[in-house]
Amino acid sequence: MKSAEHKTGEVGRWARPVKVQTTDGPLVKPLPPEDFVDYTDGEHGYNAETRWEALAQTGYLTPAEKFFVRSHAPTPRIAASDWRLRVEGPGVERTLDLGYEDILSLPAVSVTRALECAGNGRVFFEEQQGRQAPGLPWRLGAIGVAEWTGTPMAEVLERAGVKRTARDVMAESLDGVRMRRPLPVEKAMQDALLVYGMNGEELPPDHGYPVRVIVPDWAAVASVKWVGRLHVAEERLFSPWNTDDYVLTGGDFGEERIPLTSQGVKSALELPWPARLRRGRHEIRGRSWSASGAVSRVGYSVDGRPWREARIFGPNVRGAWARWCFSWDARPGGHEIRVRAVDEDGLVQPDAVGWNDLGYLYDGVVGHPVEVL
Repeated sequence: MKSAEHKTGEVGRWARPVKVQTTDGPLVKPLPPEDFVDYTDGEHGYNAETRWEALAQTGYLTPAEKFFVRSHAPTPRIAASDWRLRVEGPGVERTLDLGYEDILSLPAVSVTRALECAGNGRVFFEEQQGRQAPGLPWRLGAIGVAEWTGTPMAEVLERAGVKRTARDVMAESLDGVRMRRPLPVEKAMQDALLVYGMNGEELPPDHGYPVRVIVPDWAAVASVKWVGRLHVAEERLFSPWNTDDYVLTGGDFGEERIPLTSQGVKSALELPWPARLRRGRHEIRGRSWSASGAVSRVGYSVDGRPWREARIFGPNVRGAWARWCFSWDARPGGHEIRVRAVDEDGLVQPDAVGWNDLGYLYDGVVGHPVEVL
């Protein structure tokens, strides 16, 4: 498949080059082993998975220092004074060249949303269903919820005079591989954001400083970090990130390569994997989430016993997650806890997941092993 960007030769052209420095290591922030599974090695690149037990003492939002990292190149260091955003292409009436202060001057909004890697839960294709999928062996820690502050992408596109014939918007990163992924102009105008704040602070370098894209309810690959360019076209656009990767292919999808967007319903316990607990009564906590609606119910089962209802508490924001808890009288021996969530649209977390060759969108119920001493 030839991409529109290859035919037009438009990738990576700026009116004024942005000064970008690479870091000494793959990431900037520290990755303490009690908080992260560190994947910044030669095999797995520039990634770090949040340990769920590290979230046990946090509030509803994931602190930036505990937020997972999924990157395709080392974190670039870009000064706000050097950063530029170029908006161009046949889908707009005029080219814009905006600086950081220009973005800050536009109307601001804040939204609380989850970011989740499309491969989150990939390891369970093998551990739960006996078939190993290629790629980063995430468990369930490639997700975080933050309050994102920025300006609607629509504000910028309207100032560029987006045409009625515009079809796709390609957001392009300033990182070392010029990571880029298109989205339909309807989604860009509906709720996509150009974000400069995370949990009331500036974006950290590993999470897109100075400015990144946030595409609510879509897999995190669409939320391009370190954005430097928006190319607006009157035709469908393609990149390696919606043709080679981040597509559904194989299994029930056959030879098709369907660019993935939203995800299903998932749940995780705020316990180590595997967990070890002392005998006695414990309050077991966790979180459930869905891209299609707020979580309405959460059930749990211990050692295959009948499902019981967990108690949802605190905020339950659509597009983010719900926290829940239940009491368990833990007796010595090996146990398995299973959790299943249902969202407000009636979407139920499934027992098993259909196969796809790249191991995306695992949303099945998983058995969490617990040893009680």
